[in-house]
Amino acid sequence: MEKTEPTTIDEYIALFPAKTQEMLQRVRRAIRQAVPEAREVISYKMPAFKQNKVLVYFAAYKNHIGFYPTGSGIEAFKNEFGDYKWSKGAVQFPIDKPIPLDLISRISKFKAERDQTS
Repeated sequence: MEKTEPTTIDEYIALFPAKTQEMLQRVRRAIRQAVPEAREVISYKMPAFKQNKVLVYFAAYKNHIGFYPTGSGIEAFKNEFGDYKWSKGAVQFPIDKPIPLDLISRISKFKAERDQTS
């Protein structure tokens, strides 16, 4: 049987265990509340929120939730990542720790404001 790729965020989230699904839903809600005008899409096989361009992506892995606000989002907030593992385009939030939803919201708003002016 051929494996199909998810085409919606709901389909993507349904692929994971219940605990991970709840974490993904919390991330989704935080982004949705921060940027209610953004559209939900799947891009690069990950959930994403888009206005003119994709603002942020997120994805689940075995031990963490990846949040991808690209370079400008990471650069603007890198001093707030503390002990989280991060790179020039992504930050990892461990599955076994609370996710910083306020930080995700603030980064999402920042990206939306930048998207409007670019």
